[in-house]
Amino acid sequence: MLLITGGAGFIGGNFVHHWLARSDEPIVVLDKLTYAGNPETIAAPLQTGRAQLVQADICDREAVRRLLTQHRPRALMHFAAESHVDRSIHGPGDFVQTNVVGTFTLLEEARAYWSGLTGAERDAFRFLHVSTDEVYGSLDADDPPFAETTPYAPNSPYSASKAGSDHLVRAWHHTYGLPVLTTNCSNNYGPYQFPEKLIPLMLLNALDGKPLPVYGDGLNVRDWLYVRDHCEAICQVLEKGTCGEVYNVGGINEIRNIDVVTTVCRELDRLRPRAAGRYEDLITYVTDRPGHDRRYAIDPRKIEREIGWRPAETFATGIAKTVAWYLDNRAWVDGVRSGSYRDWIARQYGERGLAAA
Repeated sequence: MLLITGGAGFIGGNFVHHWLARSDEPIVVLDKLTYAGNPETIAAPLQTGRAQLVQADICDREAVRRLLTQHRPRALMHFAAESHVDRSIHGPGDFVQTNVVGTFTLLEEARAYWSGLTGAERDAFRFLHVSTDEVYGSLDADDPPFAETTPYAPNSPYSASKAGSDHLVRAWHHTYGLPVLTTNCSNNYGPYQFPEKLIPLMLLNALDGKPLPVYGDGLNVRDWLYVRDHCEAICQVLEKGTCGEVYNVGGINEIRNIDVVTTVCRELDRLRPRAAGRYEDLITYVTDRPGHDRRYAIDPRKIEREIGWRPAETFATGIAKTVAWYLDNRAWVDGVRSGSYRDWIARQYGERGLAAA
């Protein structure tokens, strides 16, 4: 079986669905169930019994040890993280605690568990760490995309905390021999994403007739990766990856933020037209956030060459699936748009001259 941290979150939850669609191997999910963790995301696997959910903090060594001892997983898949840059600017301590201290805790307990294994079980065990391209910093327009050898240069509390976790994972392999794998992905989008992130925020604000807040000039560039493509890449890295190696996972879709927003608007125009004009009329530019990285881009040639993975979705096909999912799953959306979420949006965008979304 697999032990998955953060498996009730966005990428982890999608991984649970994706894994169980391609494998009979069961899953145990360890999730603290913070604001971004939602059991409804994995409700169907929980109901069938193919997945179990344990609510606990990855910093809780006793809880982690108990799960490893009880379930004896062949792999620990580490998705759990505080992941929103804006939140890290307002409250960096939570990011250091979860992303750095939490990863350290998992590594230590995984090392103790792995050290007690023998034979084929010991040889097969893997610790797979899911990270981000933001650890590499920011690119200028003409810079080559991030490769696995790009020096780290994190610019936000979020990316600095993820860089710290990456370094710990590397060190536990080189010092202790722990069989680790690391993936660094570009911007994910797709079903079950918490609506603080760009695409679901724009999509849901548009449906509600609210302003669509775009930071600065809207020309910041990101490489967009459909989440199920990312999940398949992780599956293949687990199966074929070389221990100690890092694999960058990108969507090969460099797009400016303003173009992402207009694409979402046009897809909504097609599927759910407004009575009063186009959705693009709701776009409103707001003051940029501090230290906003200008461009991210991933060079995925290593994972294609060594693993054989390439993304299946273009941005056009992926965004069409994403918009359709949100239109068809308003009950899930309404369930996560709690009072605390509304308070966060009011603070984050109200400070930038826009009424609360």
